[in-house]
This record gives sequence, structure tokens and C-alpha cells, in this order.
Amino acid sequence: MVAGLVPRYSEGELGLARLTLLLPSRRTVRTVTEAFVRFSGTTDKPGLLLPRMVVVGDLDLDETLGPLLDPLGASDIPPAADPTRRWLRIAHFLREVEGAEAGKGAALLRRAWELGRTMDRLLVEGIAPIDLMSERVIGIVGDLAGHWTDNTRTFLKVQQHWIAELAERGEIDAPERRNLLFEHAAREWQASPPAYPIVAAGVTSASPSLARLLRVVSELPGGSVVLPDFDLSLPPEVWDELGTAGRPDSPDDPPFGRGDAVTHPQYHLKLLLNRMGISREEVAHWHRSGLGASPAERSTVISNLFLPPRASAAWVALGPEKRRLAGVRLMESTHPEQEAQAIAVLVRQALEVPERRVALITPDRGLAGRVVAHLTRWGIEADDTAGRPLAQTASGRLLLLLAEVMAEQAAPVPLIALLVHPLAGGGEGRARWLENARRLDLALRGPRPGAGLAALAELAVQEKLEGWWGEVEAMLAPLFALSEGDPLDFMLGRLADAAEAMCGEAIWGGPDGRALSALVEELRAAAGSAGTLFDPRELHAMLRDAMDRVSVRPPWGGHPRVAIYGLLEARMSRADLVICGGLVEGVWPASPSQDALLPPAVLRALGVPGADFRIGLAAHDLAAALGAPDVVLSWALRDAGGPVIPSRFVLRVKALLGEQGERHIEAEALRLARMLDDAAPVPPHPRPQPMPAPEQRRVDLAVTGLDRLRGDPYEFYANAILRLRKLDALDAEPSAAWKGEVAHKILEDWHKAGEPVDGLHTIAQSVLTEKNAHPLMRALWWPRLSAALDTFRDLVLRHKTEGRRVVASEAWGDMRHRDIRIHGRADRIDRQADGTLAVVDYKTGSPPTPRRVEEGFALQLGLIALIAEAGGFKDMQGREIEGEAGGFEYWSMAKDKNQFGYAATPLKVGKRRSGIEPDDFLPETERYLNDALDRWILGNEPFTARLNPELGSYADYDQLMRLDEWITSLGSRERAQGSATEEGA
Repeated sequence: MVAGLVPRYSEGELGLARLTLLLPSRRTVRTVTEAFVRFSGTTDKPGLLLPRMVVVGDLDLDETLGPLLDPLGASDIPPAADPTRRWLRIAHFLREVEGAEAGKGAALLRRAWELGRTMDRLLVEGIAPIDLMSERVIGIVGDLAGHWTDNTRTFLKVQQHWIAELAERGEIDAPERRNLLFEHAAREWQASPPAYPIVAAGVTSASPSLARLLRVVSELPGGSVVLPDFDLSLPPEVWDELGTAGRPDSPDDPPFGRGDAVTHPQYHLKLLLNRMGISREEVAHWHRSGLGASPAERSTVISNLFLPPRASAAWVALGPEKRRLAGVRLMESTHPEQEAQAIAVLVRQALEVPERRVALITPDRGLAGRVVAHLTRWGIEADDTAGRPLAQTASGRLLLLLAEVMAEQAAPVPLIALLVHPLAGGGEGRARWLENARRLDLALRGPRPGAGLAALAELAVQEKLEGWWGEVEAMLAPLFALSEGDPLDFMLGRLADAAEAMCGEAIWGGPDGRALSALVEELRAAAGSAGTLFDPRELHAMLRDAMDRVSVRPPWGGHPRVAIYGLLEARMSRADLVICGGLVEGVWPASPSQDALLPPAVLRALGVPGADFRIGLAAHDLAAALGAPDVVLSWALRDAGGPVIPSRFVLRVKALLGEQGERHIEAEALRLARMLDDAAPVPPHPRPQPMPAPEQRRVDLAVTGLDRLRGDPYEFYANAILRLRKLDALDAEPSAAWKGEVAHKILEDWHKAGEPVDGLHTIAQSVLTEKNAHPLMRALWWPRLSAALDTFRDLVLRHKTEGRRVVASEAWGDMRHRDIRIHGRADRIDRQADGTLAVVDYKTGSPPTPRRVEEGFALQLGLIALIAEAGGFKDMQGREIEGEAGGFEYWSMAKDKNQFGYAATPLKVGKRRSGIEPDDFLPETERYLNDALDRWILGNEPFTARLNPELGSYADYDQLMRLDEWITSLGSRERAQGSATEEGA
């Protein structure tokens, strides 16, 4: 376009500067400016004066009109209503119309937003509210399903409420004002043509008022309307097959026929011409081609590619020359990550050629982000000009976290995410802030503590964080004082104050901070004017919806020859290599979404383009991209959720190419992408067999550690020598270990209380409350827990009558054996009637089998008994426990026959055929203990990972030992090593 504008309008030094360009968006202004700069570099003149560029305004990009079209002299046109205030007022009217059925909070505001969008669609098309009352519309609605009737009735009632308020305030809606300004400019220019030429370029919107303005521009002296990628080679019969496109055969027919090819890339341009009152024959070819033009014969192939259904039958007779897409390659990837890496390779290759420009066009922002990340491998900074939703930026995320912390009463996950956010606690004290936040993070691991700030204050005192937490609590306390029914603008003010207290002015810095500041102030002003009351628990959901509608685009920067566009940003842009990524159904084209309020039949009767109209726009975007010299069409066979279907546009390209398709496959970029992953192959990781030094081996041995040492020495090594511990998740579900601790605590408190007959359940409820057990977990676990506790109580009381009594509960003890400290906790130690000791261990699940004890992998009871006999435990009065151990029992809460809870011994008693004899249990335990000490603690045997793979494991260290890399080939490797040893011998 620029190549044609310069020679036509650059008469004299100021000729081009007198030209006025009407462009659809600010993004297009930037694109055209760059094109002028590049073009000036190809001429002998050192520079040029740019024309005046005026934004027509793109509703999809939420852009306003430029000052030329919205002049100060248009005072007779009422001001536009604030769209944010309208959104909030529509929610209020919805509540009035539907009552409680309208919902509340964020859900109500989502419905209000959709209703406002529908109103805008009607206004853009010039449809007055009275048109919805016409006999045709009422007749259509009466024949539809009940929900469509109800939705239409709701829409009409809410719209009437809003119209009445507009009249009272002396305002009109923004789309209506836009239409009036277009009509105002058309009248002014028609009555008094401007002295200097006006050219409208790249406008694809087909709204009636804009079409009338463009008609006037086309008739001005020196005026032109440049239609982007208009196909003049389309045969007349194909043009007719596109349908009525706003010009029905008779006044009684709807503007859009049922057979209209609305998904064709030229349909919206036909609609624009029909509304302008211009025939296709009056459109002429643009007189110049740009620097990056594709071969001329490709235009015919692109035209054939998108033929409508009946005309596409001509494909059968098309010769090879009319199917040839020279310079177009097809790249099919296995998954999105491979696609992104291959696209990055293509970009890197293109930049090897001096002055070669490359553009990635994709509606998939996730793909764009991955490509940007891959390009940093080579130090290439690329900006995604489509931007990111405000909710995904640093400033937006922090404000959302604050609202989420308030909504969830300081739940651990959003609280810690807030405290470690990159903007939180900024400044000189950032290091101290993070250190304290991480200490609180460790303290909050596991099930959720009590709700609110009070429970966290108690925890902070326990962790000696009260000073720092006092500062945090002072920032958050005003938010927790909010209640349902407070004004929304007041809530937003409190939220902004808390954000600024936590981050300082950094929260409002940068492009994202400025966008957030504008959004918050806009919402506060609108909410104050609309008188909106709100629920603070819904604030984060409402803010997320509002932020997702705001795109934060990067400022100038990035690589000058790399551009990453969305579909809207790519319009009118060109490059030497264009990569169209994410070509799958549901992405490009996007899945059409029906209007939730007005039925499609009503919209079609009113002359509003349907949901499929957007597919035609997406096809037009692809057709425009295919005009570049080199094009790569890229798609993946699956996304993060599963297999996907290639875009219908890709399938058409494949079908058109036919047998030539194999020659268009792009395989080299995929090969190089795979080579990047395989550039430094990692050899298979061997089975870990660490050999610590003798002084490192001499560690204390827990009574539970002997089983771990004999079953999986590496797990013992990681736990006892490296002292690595698995961290529980934040806000974790109650684990088996947590349930065991609760059960132990209940029984301990009961024993210390003197074992009251009727007090066990009361103590249990008290412990569950103390541990802040979730109500749902309590409801599900309590029947099983109470039944098992009843069984344990009956057993203890029966033992009392038999002369057996509890002498120690949850007691810690230790002993020295071969100069190694053996330590552990005894769940319970009883004194039996004959004076011997009975060691009891509680289990929430099934206890170890006698076979496992015989194999030497469940020796906890034996070790506790050895410590007790050595005088390592004290009773509940603090006296040393003396005596020999004669009983060894597991008390399990699992189900046995028809009851929960039972006691069992893991030894060979009664009719059992396996296990250890009771008299041999302690000697065998000592033998296994000595064997483990000789081999690992005092010896030099390696701590081999999964020495006994068939044994169960907690799997806490599987990732550390890289288990998945060697466990599957364990047997074959050991056989290979054995064969090599035999050959060596």
C-alpha cells in the first residue's frame, strides 16, 4: 500500500504530509509507519514527511475514534455513556428483572457483560430497540423454545431500563455515538469536501454507518478506499454464490440468506461493498505491489483454495499449474512443544539472511509464549504484540492474590503465593521478607490451619515470626474487615491500599502497572457512580474477568526483524517469511460461540452477522498471510488436553495440493528441533550406590529406620545421613500419617486423663477441633474412627480387669548398642499381670504380616522392647520402666470381620505356620540389628537403592534416586554385569 501511496500523493515536499489516512486501529498506524520507514530506505530521498493517520476505531480492540472523526465541533451529538458504568448498571437491572434467579456476584456480572455485548452488536448494525418489537421478530420468538423466549424477554426488559436511564442522563451508548460521528463526518465531507485527499485503507468492518462514510470517501476528490486482500479474480458465478450479503432480492427477505457462504474470506468484503452501494466491477486493482509480494500466480490458487461448496467442484478439473503453491510449506508437529521449537528454528534460520523479516501469526497465545521462550536460546528477544491478559502480568496477579486471600480467609496457597510474589516486600528489606515468608511456608505445610488471621498469628508466635507477621497483618486486616453489601468502590480502594502497602509504588510501575491502575480507577469511578454493592468473597472472580478483557502490550523493543502477531494485529502486516501457527480447529478458526441472549434466527432476521461470520474473517486473515513470499502453515496433532483436528483450512490446502503435497512438507525444521533436544544426550542413570565416609555412616538409628535400612538403604541414606525430608503440600489433604498422629494424640490424652469410660469420644472431638480437621473429612472418617476407638477402649478396660495396665503412652526412649544410639517412640507400653512388659504399636491400616517380620523387615516392636529392657523408657510418672518384654502387639484401626479395630501379634503363635517364635523374637531382632550395623553403619557396604524392590516403600526419595530411569532395566543390567564378571573370571 505504501509503495502505491508515495508516488501518487508525494507531489512536492509537502504532498504526502497533506494526505489523511483512515486506518482501523493504532496497531495498523504503527505497521504503516514502519512500512513508510522501510520504503524511504529504498529511495534516493533522505527522508519524507508522513501523512496524517487517523484511527477509525476497532471495536474488537476497544479503540476509540481519532480526533478527525470525533471533533470538538460535534457538540450536537450526546456524550457516550461510560461502558464500565453501563456494565454495572445492567447487572443491577438484571437483578431487578429476574430477582434471585439472576444470580449474584461475578456470575451476575458475566451475564451483564454478555448482555452489553449483544446490545453493542445491535447498535453497530444500526438496529434500534423498536426493531426488536417488530412483528417479524415477535413471530420468530414465539415459535422458538421456551428458554429463547425467556432470554429475549429478559433482554428487552433490561434494555428498556437502560434506555430510560440514558435518556435521564442525556447520554447514548458508545457504538451509537460512533455511528452518529461517522454520519456527521460523511455529511460534512459531502457538503464541503476537504481540500486535501483522504484515503481509507485496511478497513474490514461492514457496519452500515462506516460503509456510508467509506462511500463518501471514495467519491471525494483524490479520495480512495483500499480494500485489503480483495479477490478481483473470483469468477462472477462464484461471487454470486457467496449469497445476498445484506442485499436481499426482495424487501421481505432477511438481509442474510440461509445459503450465504458467510465462512468465505470474501464474504465480509461483499457485505461492505453492498452496504456502500458499490458494485464489484467498480473496484480496480491497486497500482503497485510491495517489496514482499508473493508470485502473481499464487493469487489464483488462493482464490481456488477457498471456493464455496458448489464452485469447489471445479477442483476435479484443475490442472497442476492452478494447484501449485510455490513458497508455501506445511509443517505437522507431534505436540505443541515440538511445534514451538520448530517455529523458533525457522525464525533463527530466517534471521541469517540480512534484512529478511519474519512474522509468526497465531491466535494461540500459549504457542506464541513458547516460541518467545525458545528464541531466547539464541539471545533473540521477540515481543508478542497481541499482548498478555492483565491477569497474567505481575501487577495484575498480585492484586488478584490479595482478593483471593481475602475471599478464602487467608488459605495457605494464595497467602504464600502472595507473600513470595516478586513485587511483595520490595526494596531493601526484600531478602528479610522472603526469608520470613519461607519460614511461614514451612510452618503451613500439611492440612490447612484455622481460617482467618488469628490462627496465623498464633502460628507466627510459635515460629517466632510475630514481628514480621504483625506488619503483614496490618496490611491485610482492612480487607478482612469488609463485609457483604459494602460498596464496590470502597472495596477496590481498600484493595489498592493493601497492594501499595505491600509493594510500594512498584505495583503501578511498568506497562502492566499502568494498565492495572487505569482499570482500578475506572472500576472505582464507575462503581461509585452506579452505586454497586458487592460481596468481598466474589471480588477476585470479578476482577479476573475484568482483567482478562485487558491486554497489556509490550512497548517498543525486541528484535527489529521479528514480529509475533495475533490475528487482529497481523492485518495489513507483511514479512518475507510468514509462519501461521496453531492451525487447528477451535483455535484457527476459533469455535463459533452463539449469542446467549438472542436466538440466531432473530439475529439473522435483524441483519446481524451470525457466529460463523468470524470463521470467514479468520479465513480472510489466512488468505492475507498466504500473500507473503514464503509461508509456513504449522499445526500440532495434539494439545495439552489430547488429540486435536487440523484446521479446516489446512485440510483444504492438502486437498487442493493433492499429489503435490509431499513436496510442500517442511521436515528440516522439525529435524533440527529434535536435534536440539538430542544435542547433549544423557546416558542412562545407573542404580545409585552411594559410599559415604566411615564418620558419615555413624548416625543414630531410629526404631523405624532399621526396616528402611534393610529394605532400601538409599532411602535411609537420604533420610538419616543427608537429612532430607519430604515437604507436605500446602493445604494438603489429610494423609495417613496425619490421621495416625491424630489417633495417637487421642489415645495419649485418654490415657493421661485416667482412661475414663465415657470420655474417649469427647477427647477425640476435642483433638479433631484442635487439629482443625476439615468438616467433610470429619464426617467421612468419624464413623470408622469412633468404632475403632470403641474397640480399643473395650480392650484396655478388659485388660484392666485382668491385671494389665498402661504404664507409658507416646514415650520417647533410647539406648546405646555398639556405641550407636538406638532411639524411638513407643506408642504404648503395658505392664502385664505377670510383671512382664507388653509393647503396643498403633496402626491406622493393616499391620505387618508374620512373614514380613520373619524376613527381618518389620522389627520396630522388637527394637522398642530392647530399649525398654535396657531401661530406656520412663513411665507416665517419670520413673524408669524395668522388666522383660513378653508381649508384642499391633492394634489396628482397620476392619477385621465385622468390626473396626483389633489387636494382633506378628509372631508365630497358635496355628500359624510362618513367623518367629515369641522366645526367639528379641534374639532375632538383635541379630538383624547387628547385621545392619555391620554392613552399613559400621561397615563399608554401599547404600544401594531399592535393595529389595519387592518391598513396599513410601517413595519419598524416588525422584532423588531417579528411579524411573533404571528400575525397568534392573534385571537385564544385573544379568549383564554378572556375565561380564564370569567372563573376567
